[in-house]
Amino acid sequence: MGKDKLRRFAEIDTFSNVLQLDAGKPFKGRWSGDQFKNDQPLVLELACGKGEYTVNLAQLFPEKNFIGIDYKGNRIWRGAKTALEDGVTNVAFLRIQIETILEYFGEGEVDEIWITFPDPQPQISREKKRLTSPRFLDMYKTILKPGGAINLKTDNDDFYTYTVEKVVEHGLKSHIQTTDLYHSPYADEVLSIKTYYEKKYLAHNKNINYIKFSFE
Repeated sequence: MGKDKLRRFAEIDTFSNVLQLDAGKPFKGRWSGDQFKNDQPLVLELACGKGEYTVNLAQLFPEKNFIGIDYKGNRIWRGAKTALEDGVTNVAFLRIQIETILEYFGEGEVDEIWITFPDPQPQISREKKRLTSPRFLDMYKTILKPGGAINLKTDNDDFYTYTVEKVVEHGLKSHIQTTDLYHSPYADEVLSIKTYYEKKYLAHNKNINYIKFSFE
């Protein structure tokens, strides 16, 4: 591991808005009260990377709490540091493996989930690792409040198609679907937030897929 990564790993240990691994487990069912000291709705961004979406959402919606989740501390460092420097207090970051999410959030604790440009895990053998596979959908159903939405933005057409298929197969409710977000009527202030990776895709004229769905 390079010196810069080591420095960032050491630094996030000192950040008040970052919890790592088991340190987040005592917050299960109590995130808004214990971490944010309020009772505002809780929104998660899974595989948040550098946290651009998490921080931007928190700035747009100060009446909500946001948690970016990723396992790579080197990436989380950027979003957490930006939030601290800009005084964005309704955002936190949790460094865990997403497949352990049920150990960190209680039943019906989460109001909304965002999944922005995750690894599409294209190999058939890795389907269970796709963040919209049935395995993960069952987890989301447990932690989401009734009617809570899941938002997916992805440049990967196959992953988008896979997700749409799972929504249909499981009888889920689709609210918005588009294979070309920025040439659709849905590209509002929220959906126009662009991550580092999305900017790279757009620079190569890649279409951006988006779907919003819920369990009821």
